[in-house]
Amino acid sequence: MKKILVTGGAGFIGSNFIHYCLNKNDILMNYDSLTYAGNLNNFNNIINKQNYQFIKGDICDETLFSKCLKEFKPDFIVNFAAESHVDRSIDGPECFVNTNILGTYKILNESYKYYKELNKSNFKFIHISTDEVYGSLGENGFFTENTPYNPSSPYSASKASSDHLVNAWNKTYNFPTNITNCSNNYGPYQFPEKLIPLMINNCLDNKKLPVYGNGKNIRDWLYVEDHCRAIYKVMHDGKIGETYNIGGNEEKTNIDIITTICDLLDEIKPSSKLESYKDLIIYVKDRPGHDYRYAIDASKIFKNLKWEPSESFESGIKKTIKWYIENLKWVEDIRNNKYNLDRLGVIK
Repeated sequence: MKKILVTGGAGFIGSNFIHYCLNKNDILMNYDSLTYAGNLNNFNNIINKQNYQFIKGDICDETLFSKCLKEFKPDFIVNFAAESHVDRSIDGPECFVNTNILGTYKILNESYKYYKELNKSNFKFIHISTDEVYGSLGENGFFTENTPYNPSSPYSASKASSDHLVNAWNKTYNFPTNITNCSNNYGPYQFPEKLIPLMINNCLDNKKLPVYGNGKNIRDWLYVEDHCRAIYKVMHDGKIGETYNIGGNEEKTNIDIITTICDLLDEIKPSSKLESYKDLIIYVKDRPGHDYRYAIDASKIFKNLKWEPSESFESGIKKTIKWYIENLKWVEDIRNNKYNLDRLGVIK
């Protein structure tokens, strides 16, 4: 049983990670500022758990974060806190710089002071990042932990900067850290601006399914629970100072993702208005700076930590579609308060 402070724990991957750790009987503090993507409805079934507490706090608030460290005394800090949507970063890059760069600096600084003052042994800071820091691949090749950074969007540039800060705190101050860079996640609790939940919910609403460009951009897809297992492995067994790439080994084009969702929904929950949900597909102007392909070489974490994904895309996407169908109220609450599924990130 370990004490884990999770920043950004009310977001998509963070909330799944908290559920995963609670099933391991760990003690969790969820520290989240509840911006648009933070959702306490993700925890409706665990509100009264004795080993879970929520603190509303911004990672840029050093005073509050330091207070939480001293009172909670975590064994691990897992930093999910980030602005994370490329299209939003195109519309408004400043908040990405503030949260992802300045916020990471501030919690690194406070975490290092906590580590030194308490002489905390067996402590580690785990920073959750993205494969987008590496830029774009062509038809061949994979991102490895040694791939040079080459970010294309304000989002990926801000995450690259935060990765460099974490590495610097490890190398300069001997602060115990790990960085994980993951491929595209999908699964329960994902905010509906992202591709998979957006397409599922648009289908269920008989709304158009916008495909950027020609739909041939390729991503490697990772089911979120597999990602949580990998982070947990890195947290406990990862070598201090190391970076681990986490991928699903499931490369798909965007148009293949969308047609797969349509085909499955045609079977599971057919439309009363359409012959097929594929009739809703339209092609729209591409995203500015849209990277062509991401693909991760996850051989390091497989070899060193014995992790590999357990879900195929076929099994994971069925679980995901089922979850959204069974949780329409969860989506409705978001749409009533924070987001109406409109497109973002269009340069005019």
